[in-house]
Parts: sequence; C-alpha cells; structure tokens
Amino acid sequence: MEDKRNIQIIEWEHLDKKKFYVLGVAMTMMIRVSVYPFTLIRTRLQVQKGKSLYHGTFDAFVKILRADGVTGLYRGFLVNTFTLVSGQCYVTTYELTRKFVSDYSQSNTVKSLVAGGAASLVAQSITVPIDVVSQHLMMQRKGEKMGRFQVHGNLEGQGIIAFGQTKDIIRQILRADGLRGFYRGYVASLLTYIPNSAVWWPFYHFYAEQLSYLCPQECPHIVFQAISGPLAAATASILTNPMDVIRTRVQVEGKSSIILTFRQLMAEEGPWGLMKGLSARIISATPSTIVIVVGYESLKKLSLRPELVDSRHW
Repeated sequence: MEDKRNIQIIEWEHLDKKKFYVLGVAMTMMIRVSVYPFTLIRTRLQVQKGKSLYHGTFDAFVKILRADGVTGLYRGFLVNTFTLVSGQCYVTTYELTRKFVSDYSQSNTVKSLVAGGAASLVAQSITVPIDVVSQHLMMQRKGEKMGRFQVHGNLEGQGIIAFGQTKDIIRQILRADGLRGFYRGYVASLLTYIPNSAVWWPFYHFYAEQLSYLCPQECPHIVFQAISGPLAAATASILTNPMDVIRTRVQVEGKSSIILTFRQLMAEEGPWGLMKGLSARIISATPSTIVIVVGYESLKKLSLRPELVDSRHW
C-alpha cells in the first residue's frame, strides 16, 4: 500500500507547460502586490544610517503611510513588475536543472541545491538592472534625501505609476556610471541570492519531510508544504541577511567595493548592522512564502498532464 506520508514531487516532464506559465504569471503578480510594501521598508531600513529615520519595521510602515499615503509604499512598483520575466526564467531553470541533475544523482537535496543556485544565477542576471532602478525609486521620499539620486520635481501623488521619475532615475544612473551602473552590485546580488536559493530548496524539502512524519497520515501534503516554506525562508534569510544589507548599500549608495562596504558598516554600526531589515525580510517572506509554496505546488498540480492526474495522491 502507498505510504501517504511520502510527498511526491512533480517534476518538469509531468507538466502541461502552457497552463504552467499562464497561471504562474498571474500568481506571481498577486504575490508581488501583497509583499511589495515590506520590500520597500526593508530596503529603506538597510540603507539608513543607524536609526536616523526609522526605529523598526512597524515605525517605518506608519511613517511612510503618514507622509506619502498608500502609494508611498508602492514607489518603484511598476518598474519592479518587470521582474516577472526573471521569475518565470527562475522557475524554468530550476525545473530543467533538477531534471538534468537527476541523470547524475537521485538525492533530492543535491538536485534542490544545484537547481536553486543555477536558477538564481539566471534570474539575477535579468533582475539586477530592474532592482537598481526600483530601489532608487523606493528611496524617494519627502524631505531628507536617502539614496544617491534624487528625482527632480514634486513627489506628490506619484507612487505606483511614475514614468517621469523612472526616466529621471535612469538618466542619472547613465550620467553617473554609464551602462555599468545598471549592474552595480551584481556580484553582491549573486553572493546573496545564489546561497539563499540554494539553501531554501533543500531546507524546504527537509522540513516538509520531517513534518510528514510528525503529523497524522491523513494530513494533506499542502499543510506540510505551507509550514515548511516560511521555515525555510526564515532559515535562508538569517544566513544571507548580512550579504543582503551589503548588496543593498552597494546598489543604492553607489559603492564600488563589497569589502569596503562591509568594513564601513562594521565601523559605523557593528555586527548588528548586518542584521538590519531582517525582521522586515522575514515578515515579508512569511506570508509571501506561504502563498508561493501553496500557489506553486497547486500550480504544478493544476498543470499536471491529464493522464497523470489520477496516479497522484495529495
């Protein structure tokens, strides 16, 4: 008899690709809308000197809301939506790499580790220029300048849709750094997101497997997966947050050296400076990861080839 605790992984060859991509884009867009405010808050917390502007995640949320309204929490969102392309590239690379590695190893940990790292490498190559622009837009606020560049003109009412601001930031980046400016922090991004992705997937499958043995046999697999996602995200966030702080500062402040940025951060704020924005990162990661995991696993089930549907237990 089949052990219902065994969580069956849907691989690339089991999917109806058309359904997978159409549903995937819609799901990713909904997730972006829900977690973007915390991404903006995390970025501002990581860039500020000490606690000069905000004393924490909740304080930042309240102050931004009071100063700029809801649209202030979505500065740079329109530009950031272009990362939907990198998201689909990430998923495709992950699934194809898993399939490739399975020819050499049947270990799920090995497949997840290699595929997660490879997927992040491809995705970051597309995402970094978009991130650079959207992060500078996130830094725009009334009053004191936060980032390296300042948008000219009135910020009033220019939150989500601000084509003029975007063009202004792009011109300033080109003027200051040329095309290379759009890949500022690329190495730091790879050093942040490749380990993050490579760690997340093995921990996700590990936690799901452990929970499957702790919970009753009748418990749906999606419950294990929904709990395992945030646990894996928290683990990966703690391990990679120091590099994420450095990456953000390199991109927003125009630093040219990861090592010098690290030294400056340690001199100004000590070891705790490396943990800045961690709570905002975990807060944004928890609901988004639950939605991503439940959505992604459900997406794969909905995209399963018709002839395989009856052969799977969920």
